[in-house]
Amino acid sequence: MSFEKSALIVIDVQESFRHMPYWSDEGLGGYLARQQALIDGAVAAGIPVVQIFHTRAGSPFDPAGEFVVTMEGLHIKPDVVFHKQRHSALAGTGLGIWLRQNGISRLIISGIRTEQCCETTTRDASDQGFDVDFVSDATFTFPMVHASGQRFSQDDIRVRTELVLAGRFARIVSVDDLLGAFPAKAAA
Repeated sequence: MSFEKSALIVIDVQESFRHMPYWSDEGLGGYLARQQALIDGAVAAGIPVVQIFHTRAGSPFDPAGEFVVTMEGLHIKPDVVFHKQRHSALAGTGLGIWLRQNGISRLIISGIRTEQCCETTTRDASDQGFDVDFVSDATFTFPMVHASGQRFSQDDIRVRTELVLAGRFARIVSVDDLLGAFPAKAAA
């Protein structure tokens, strides 16, 4: 597989989440380690890294506040940053224009929340004609409770997201899959 026309999209890995009532750091350390490995691998392979921040006035996602910053524990020097107000990173941000101007046709999706902004961006990207790699283990979410009272764990949500995306909207891959497939960057 060629990664020549790829970009890594890092969605909403921001401090805002720590200030939400559903916040749970269950599994956060492992997620951040995998996300960092993916970022470092993309940089080493010469793949552009795009950072996305979610914004919403009057909340911990308010860009005028102090929490719309990279989550502590993650080190990223993105090639470009976009701020979004919708679930899809492609909706109203200029990301699609930037991707096309830079000849990008494959998106590598990672970030927070697995079933929300990562899944929505994946579906939108696929519908817009991009090839998509959904890096399931480089996404993070929080347990949820259905109206019936049934609790869904992070793993339940991840498996469900993989089920509905695989073969329809994206290729489901792991960080290790991609790191093993990334090309070595040519020496300058």
